[in-house]
Amino acid sequence: MAYYAAILHMEKPELNQEYRQAHLDYLQALVQQEKVHLKGPFLDGAGGMVVYKADSLEEAKILAQEDPYVKEGVRRLELHEWGI
Repeated sequence: MAYYAAILHMEKPELNQEYRQAHLDYLQALVQQEKVHLKGPFLDGAGGMVVYKADSLEEAKILAQEDPYVKEGVRRLELHEWGI
């Protein structure tokens, strides 16, 4: 199991509230599956970060790309394996 940092850069702030609950629900389901280690917004409004737990970069990409914020273009995904 490895950790992957998904930096979610704000792209369309006008859509943020519209998709916020779907984003939070998605992440909560992954927390219950033990696929999310940490998550939270950047306090300057620039976006947020999710640290996924996955067996591979491909699995982490799938998890991150299914986030409603990413799917709807509200946030731009930047994904890196993180050595914590």
